[in-house]
Amino acid sequence: MSKQRVVVKIGSSSLTNDRGEIDNTKFDDHIQALAALRQAGHEVIVVSSGAVAAGFAALGYPARPVTLKGRQAAAAVGQSLLVQSYIEKFRPYRLVPAQILLTRSDFANRERYRNAFATMTELLERGMIPIINENDTVSVDELTFGDNDMLSALVSGFLHADQLIILTDINGIYSANPRTNPLAQRYDILDDISEALLAGADENGSKVGTGGMRSKLLAARTAHSLGVPIFIGTGSGPEKLIEILDGKGDGTYISNPANATINTSRQWIALHSESAGKLFVDQGAEDAILCNGKSLLPAGVFKVKGTFQKGDVVEVYGVGGLLGKGVVTYSSDELKETIEKRNRERLGDVLSPTIEVIHRDRWVPQM
Repeated sequence: MSKQRVVVKIGSSSLTNDRGEIDNTKFDDHIQALAALRQAGHEVIVVSSGAVAAGFAALGYPARPVTLKGRQAAAAVGQSLLVQSYIEKFRPYRLVPAQILLTRSDFANRERYRNAFATMTELLERGMIPIINENDTVSVDELTFGDNDMLSALVSGFLHADQLIILTDINGIYSANPRTNPLAQRYDILDDISEALLAGADENGSKVGTGGMRSKLLAARTAHSLGVPIFIGTGSGPEKLIEILDGKGDGTYISNPANATINTSRQWIALHSESAGKLFVDQGAEDAILCNGKSLLPAGVFKVKGTFQKGDVVEVYGVGGLLGKGVVTYSSDELKETIEKRNRERLGDVLSPTIEVIHRDRWVPQM
């Protein structure tokens, strides 16, 4: 098997017991499998839940805390316990983990996004195993976001992974909840995540985690849109991750060879950037940017909303609604002036029609 870059997401229920303590039997099983994957020559990135679950018992909570301050305090205690466990358990394999704590703002800020990519790439090139988690101690909105399923999808796309493996306590995706419906059938292979599948998914997580199957499906849909194949399921033993890569895993595989990967810059535009304004374009411009792979020129823009500067991200709307997002090469004032003069004087574009408003390389259609 050729070298692959693999993101493995380990949920709280797959790492801890019902009391919120790290379960060493489960932990050792994951470590052995991760080490086997690394020793087989693959690059390994771990998105690990378990910080809040590992910490709440040490704080004296009888169960996972429901208040924000309780969850953040538990994360502050549990994160150090979790990473220390990874360090100790990887040591016999001469593998070194590297802790990375992320929030949504790390993705939303373009410079921090680039820096995170550079750091993770350097760690992988030097044979480290990044252990990634949400920074639950300082985040607010992220805790409602919060079970790391979506984070694993974003990281897998961000790093152009060859495979995302989401380990959970259910062996795949079913037509209904297999714990309550004996007639539920498992999907071994899917080429897409349909709305019907999402509508029937369970939103409830475990006692120590926050994500149910719907969370995993939403994450899988995001990774799928970024061209990353996904596996959702379970397994045991040192060879479980290698078996999953070989197509022999106990779960559901989701992939579509027709899905192309999206470069890191376009991922940032599509998924993480905040839009500073809106452009409304005519049918000709819509056809050019959606069907013909062209850049958006000033002549196709007939309305501007918001205030933005060169280099900002804006949304582009056509007759039927949102078309996508892109980085503009002109300010809102320049475009408004162009439209006003064109409408008043009928003299054509003030800005040269050969200079694009959004270059096709910095444009992403609605995903």
